[in-house]
Amino acid sequence: MNEIKMNEINDTCCFADSERKSHHSDKMKSSLISRLNRVEGQIRGVKGMIERDTYCDDVLNQISAIQSALNGVGKLLLEGHMKSCVVERIQAGENEVIEELLITVNKLMK
Repeated sequence: MNEIKMNEINDTCCFADSERKSHHSDKMKSSLISRLNRVEGQIRGVKGMIERDTYCDDVLNQISAIQSALNGVGKLLLEGHMKSCVVERIQAGENEVIEELLITVNKLMK
């Protein structure tokens, strides 16, 4: 699958009526949904492996692949968030976004 480069995607954030939202391009949404659909299928596959008493090492390898796929989704979202939402908020003088970002990155790295 071709990697989506954030400079090709016009993702933005907005803060209307104190509700935070992102506006991902159709290309970005499609990529994220496609990746998540694959993860969903992998999870169903692991469930089936457990139901069939598949050897534990094989199941663990599939779980590792799922975690990697989810990390890919997270990285793509994080990149977009940093290049749009975070930059916009810093430019607007909202430097508290840096602390928010650090908390989020720490959660992703657990």
